[in-house]
Amino acid sequence: MIPGPVEFDPEVMRALGTKTASHVAPEFISIFGRALKKVREVCLAPSAQPFVVAGSGTLAMELAVANLVEPGERALVVNTGYFSDRMALLLERYGAEVVQEKCAPGEVPEVAAVERVLASGRFKVMTVTHVDTSTGVLAPVEALVKAAGRHGVLSVVDGVCATAGETFHQEAWGADVYLTASQKAIGVPPGLALLTVSQKAMNAWRSRKTPVRSLYADFGEWLPIMEAYEAGRAAYFATPPVNLVYALEVSLGQILREGMEARFARHRRMAQAFRAGWRALGLKTLPVNEAVTANTLSALYYPEGVDVAMLGRAREQGVVLAGGLHPQLKTRYFRVGHMNVVGPGDVLATVGAVERALAAAGHKAQPGAGVAAAQTELLAAR
Repeated sequence: MIPGPVEFDPEVMRALGTKTASHVAPEFISIFGRALKKVREVCLAPSAQPFVVAGSGTLAMELAVANLVEPGERALVVNTGYFSDRMALLLERYGAEVVQEKCAPGEVPEVAAVERVLASGRFKVMTVTHVDTSTGVLAPVEALVKAAGRHGVLSVVDGVCATAGETFHQEAWGADVYLTASQKAIGVPPGLALLTVSQKAMNAWRSRKTPVRSLYADFGEWLPIMEAYEAGRAAYFATPPVNLVYALEVSLGQILREGMEARFARHRRMAQAFRAGWRALGLKTLPVNEAVTANTLSALYYPEGVDVAMLGRAREQGVVLAGGLHPQLKTRYFRVGHMNVVGPGDVLATVGAVERALAAAGHKAQPGAGVAAAQTELLAAR
């Protein structure tokens, strides 16, 4: 129950274990082509250009930055935590003049403040992390990307800990790039960077005055590959991760059969049950209020007298949790991932394990209160 890699569906794992075909074999061409089409559907971006590349979520971030930003251009980072810091670092590496709109850990910058910054200067791009994995903070991405659009600024949304778990309508909201990785709510083992890029952003890339600094991250190398496979033809730049693509096509099919709105709603219901359990145990969330709290993970302060040793006690109960990641608070909190195939049984097992681990550490709470509260919330949401 960490915020990635998550638990994966057995059918996805069977696809991963399929005998590896040639990357130019007809069956692989067909599977890759279907996967590319499904990436569009999952991101609700019917006219966007999908990219599926071997790499991590950080590569997905770099693909967006490398292709859209040239040296000297201005970029605004809406900073909500650790991965916003990483985006700023990437932008600086590619020569951008970076401005950051920051806030205290657990908060999000006000949309009005971001819009004032957008209005104050000539920005090429604005980046925002949909859910920051370090803090569990959910950014108001719809309002932010619409604000960027009003000022003619390209919007890049980091959806690594959000895609297929948090509500997002890329085309309807006007987001130019939605980027993610395979190992979270997409439901595939680590190793794939995925992006859906609007035609507006693709045109901005085509209008560059300087070459993309990274060969591997250059849309110019990958676009012919994506177009060929989607059209049913083989093409080569770098060998694709054949078995991960098999698994991706299966997982995306499962996601789409569930339905995007139903999937968003399920993640919301499971998160509400988790939060009911945490409240009953007297745990405080790192996000400062419900409006900025993600549905894909919980970030929770250790109660007084409890420290990181609690994670080992939870592991003894059969549940693996994650420690803190934000550098300012790393030793003060822990994280619980709840995305992809998470269901009521996972909620109750996890809350129970946390409750027993806290009790073993000396935390006082009514026995069974957390599980009872989570169960009540699950029943109310049926």
